[in-house]
Amino acid sequence: MLKQRIITALLLLPFALGGFFLLDGALFALFIGAIVALGAWEWARLAGLTAQVQRIAFAVLVALLLLALYRLPALAPWVLLLAVLWWAVATLLVLSYPSSSRYWSSVPTKLLIGLLILLPAWQGLVLFKLWPEANWLILAVMVLVWGADIGAYFAGRRFGKRKLAPQVSPGKSWEGVYGGLLTTLLICLGVAIYRDWSPVSLVLGLLGTALVVLISVVGDLTESMFKRQSGVKDSSSLLPGHGGVLDRIDSLTAAIPVFAALLWLAGWGAL
Repeated sequence: MLKQRIITALLLLPFALGGFFLLDGALFALFIGAIVALGAWEWARLAGLTAQVQRIAFAVLVALLLLALYRLPALAPWVLLLAVLWWAVATLLVLSYPSSSRYWSSVPTKLLIGLLILLPAWQGLVLFKLWPEANWLILAVMVLVWGADIGAYFAGRRFGKRKLAPQVSPGKSWEGVYGGLLTTLLICLGVAIYRDWSPVSLVLGLLGTALVVLISVVGDLTESMFKRQSGVKDSSSLLPGHGGVLDRIDSLTAAIPVFAALLWLAGWGAL
């Protein structure tokens, strides 16, 4: 399994890095849209659509909605607002699972939730490409999520005792969350020192980092909740050794739109 994971990662890494950091405009939107459409195909399975034609139809629907969003940029702030509201609700659903499943167990509701997860993630990345220091913004949100994952892994293995959400993901602990949060706050502090941020900017940066990291944990747990409800281990087997696309981007789907909303509120870019 480890060998398979490494081979898959080595094959995909140049493709992913090139797409994220070298493409712009419509090509970038199309590249991210293709990833999101694959995620939609996987989500349809988690939502309860078993027929291949149904899953493809949902992926096509998501692709058409992405095209509509690309042609109607004025909708971007509303998409981000919906994302922020959704992830606040998702936090409550995860914390109260399995009793919360009665609110979202129907197939139409789960498909709607899939839209709330996938569309804003695409929208956030497309907005980053329009703002100053576009590639640095994309790298920043990825570093926050990866840093949180790494910090959580080592802190959880060393100190993990109190379960974070045992009904959703038994392997995660509160100590892991604290470790991931500390790691990313130190990263933010290092960037602040390097770029000579003002005290106010530092405080806002640390608060924003904490919020993005915590919501990324919710993104991870949300997918785990739907997989547990569906009785599957991975969203698909598209990526040998890694599971599916959603298994790789679950934290990012939450972190990206919230990060974009915070940057917009801070006046980073226009919508």
